[in-house]
Amino acid sequence: MEHAPPWLVNSFIYLAASVLAVTLSRAVGLGAIIGYLVAGIVIGPWGLGLIANVQDILHFAEFGVVLMLFLVGLELEPRRLWSLRRPIFGWGSVQVLACALAITAAALALGVAWRTALVAGLGLALSSTAIALQVMDERNLMRTSTGQAGFSILLFQDVAAIPILALLPLLALAVGAHEAASPGARWLEATKTVAAIAAIVLGGRLLLRPALRWIARSGSTELFTAAALLLVVGIASLMQWVGLSMALGAFLAGVLLAESEYRRELETDIEPFKGLLMGLFFVAVGMSIDFGVLLGSPWLMLAVLLGFLALKVGVIGALARVLKLPMQERPVFALLLAQGGEFAFVVFRAAADANALPAATASLLVGAVALSMLATPLALVAVDRWLLPRYADCGRPPAPQELSEPQNAPVIIAGFGRYGQIVSRLLSAEGVPVTVLDHDAEMIEAARTFGSRVFYGDATRLDLLRTAGAAQAKILVVAVDDVDQSLAIVDLARQHFPQLELVARARDVTHWNQLRDRGVMRVERELFEASLKSGRSVLELLGASAEAARFSADRFRRHNLALLEQMHPHYKDRAKLISVVVRGRMQFEEQLAQERAQAALAATANALPAIPPADPAERDLA
Repeated sequence: MEHAPPWLVNSFIYLAASVLAVTLSRAVGLGAIIGYLVAGIVIGPWGLGLIANVQDILHFAEFGVVLMLFLVGLELEPRRLWSLRRPIFGWGSVQVLACALAITAAALALGVAWRTALVAGLGLALSSTAIALQVMDERNLMRTSTGQAGFSILLFQDVAAIPILALLPLLALAVGAHEAASPGARWLEATKTVAAIAAIVLGGRLLLRPALRWIARSGSTELFTAAALLLVVGIASLMQWVGLSMALGAFLAGVLLAESEYRRELETDIEPFKGLLMGLFFVAVGMSIDFGVLLGSPWLMLAVLLGFLALKVGVIGALARVLKLPMQERPVFALLLAQGGEFAFVVFRAAADANALPAATASLLVGAVALSMLATPLALVAVDRWLLPRYADCGRPPAPQELSEPQNAPVIIAGFGRYGQIVSRLLSAEGVPVTVLDHDAEMIEAARTFGSRVFYGDATRLDLLRTAGAAQAKILVVAVDDVDQSLAIVDLARQHFPQLELVARARDVTHWNQLRDRGVMRVERELFEASLKSGRSVLELLGASAEAARFSADRFRRHNLALLEQMHPHYKDRAKLISVVVRGRMQFEEQLAQERAQAALAATANALPAIPPADPAERDLA
């Protein structure tokens, strides 16, 4: 390969090292991240020396983190993000400040200068968004309370990196150009920042959807993929130009497009690039570990590494206890947030450039962060094997094989919980063939014990829906419990299988409205009918006849369904919605009050005794 261009040689080296290392790492149960990190160490300057320009590769590979945050944003609708504002700014700020204070205090107690201690504390308080989100996604923790808490804290850390970087010039040991910046220049920077964020918000609301719609009309998959990448690259460039986090800008753009009809298409197009670049990022982290510093001061490096990890594990473990996270998930939560993060590299390098941190100390801290990112996946393996068995039964059956054989039943049921089971049993009793999908291994094992045939698979995946026979089926029953998954399945079915008739389970009125927005007309609220029957039982116990109780329940059902239809056009307008609900409820209650009054008058009239005539003649006539 003497005459091969450098990019071709480097690409071959990256891919070959990654494939070999990740395959071996997975084979021994260590996971993909460790494989990528080891591959980076082997081909880097301190290994075989096959790659020299490590920093350039690390900067390029950071784009994988940008794509990951964009995809995370696509999963969060603005309303859901607004609902997370308290954990983001509440628990996120608690974690960053508490960890920074603990590390700074420990460094001061050991005689470190206060500026160095503070910079170290702020940088080491941050965590690796890339590794944490990757691990939580692999463990299906993103939709759990642990995943939500971890994501909120990581998102706040991305935001907190901006003021931390702005603080570094003020901590400089010597007066430099940063301190001489004029107030006018600072106002210009602030204006650029506000303008960039406003451009992303307004552009996402007003321009991106029409632009994507126009591109989609071309019918070219390649063009839409290129447009998706252009969108992320453009936003990342804009945010870097104003000195903000590229990942934060990409996340904001993803949130703005979360309600777009092209959300699933964007996810499908960007996911492969995200995976490749994330792998390259971990390879670059492995290459960036400075073993020269490690070999020069091995005991100091070990003390820094173990010290800041121990402090962060203690603080985050206490936070997990306050948050009342499940006991078996607390060790993973603490380890994922205890490691150093990508932004720590940026903070320590910027601190060294601003003379806020000695160059040797910056190299030592960067090495400690990189080693923490290498050690965390190894620690998770140890936790899985030796610690978690104390909290949970690890003798559970392994996850069954995913659905692989094509099915041809006319009905597909997504979800085999308490709702889907009843629908499936009813149809089976009538001799109707069904294909049932569920991604809960324990539920599938229990169902098979009782003779039910349930296939393992996530119905939000297009390939599994195709294998389940969605292209030929007539009806899809969406019976999953999770609202986001339910809406994702409906979106997939509407886009790729328009012939399917959809029957959906609604968790509540908000979910019912979201399903109706997507054109699903056969929606049943999961507790509505059961609540009506309980109400009938209460009326009968209070003395009403069975017929009168059934009549009252049926009348309330008709009223409630009619009110839902009146509410639907206004459910996003809170003031109008409240007006419709209050007016409908008052009209219904007034109608019932009038009927009760009329019934009482009729009963009184029927109960009055007849008045006898006054004289005998009238009595005879009577």
